[in-house]
Amino acid sequence: MSAETSRFFRARVSAITQLTPSFRRFTFTGDDLEQYGDPGFDQRVKIVFPTPTTSIDAMPMGEDWYSAWRALPEDHRPPFRTYTTRAVRNPQREVDIDMVAHDVLGPASAWIARASVGDEVLIFAPTTAHADVSFGVDFVPPATTDHILLAGDETAAPAIAVILEQLPTQARGMVVLEVPELGDTAYLPSHPGFDIRVQARTAESSRHEYLVESVEAAVARLAPEGRGGHVEEIDVDTEILWEVPRTAKGGAALKSAPLYSWLAGEASAIKTLRRHLVSDSGVDRRAVAFMGYWRLGRAEV
Repeated sequence: MSAETSRFFRARVSAITQLTPSFRRFTFTGDDLEQYGDPGFDQRVKIVFPTPTTSIDAMPMGEDWYSAWRALPEDHRPPFRTYTTRAVRNPQREVDIDMVAHDVLGPASAWIARASVGDEVLIFAPTTAHADVSFGVDFVPPATTDHILLAGDETAAPAIAVILEQLPTQARGMVVLEVPELGDTAYLPSHPGFDIRVQARTAESSRHEYLVESVEAAVARLAPEGRGGHVEEIDVDTEILWEVPRTAKGGAALKSAPLYSWLAGEASAIKTLRRHLVSDSGVDRRAVAFMGYWRLGRAEV
């Protein structure tokens, strides 16, 4: 029997660190976290949160756990949300996950606001038996690229941080990040080959204005002249905005690309950026990964 490549880990909070006004680091520990896998870059994991009425023990844990979870009555489903593994220390049985603290709008933000040392969650993550390629990793650049563009809002910041830390020093590119507050601009690590541009939004009404305008300016500088391509329009209210070229049609299977773009954040803003890169600027869509992490006014899992 082959070893499990992903599963649920029971973990408890061992430390909480306020990194910036909006970014809070939760360090988790657990009896078996030496088996927690780290494929690297923007590895996605699911965190199952307890609520005042639903325990994490109600979470199905079989092979088809998601279908079993969907089959539960809605008020008996333990809520879960998607995050990025920030750091793994297997010998110490520790995992860091950075979360955005904001107004309480749902079960995740409520847990973040009230969490304390000792609180328990479940984390669905790769194990150390994971394959070399993880489909929870969406940063899949070509073997050779002249420049990398990383862009998003605060929900993408932990993934961008890990990517910057793990890219080789000879990598070149630009980061465009929009964050809630001025104090959050210090969140990202530096990289010798990247121009890192982070700005706080001045008001809720200006959400994603800086992100969109700055990415358009970055593409004009980094992307070669091209012919606009056709982009299938996606209704972000009814469909998932998510495309990661990782097969023979793109991504790591491409031998080279002048620009590889990784875009993540609120779906409507990412849709606008995707259209600009591919349709307006002629960037090869096989070298554009875009992920609608969330939708304004709607809870996501």
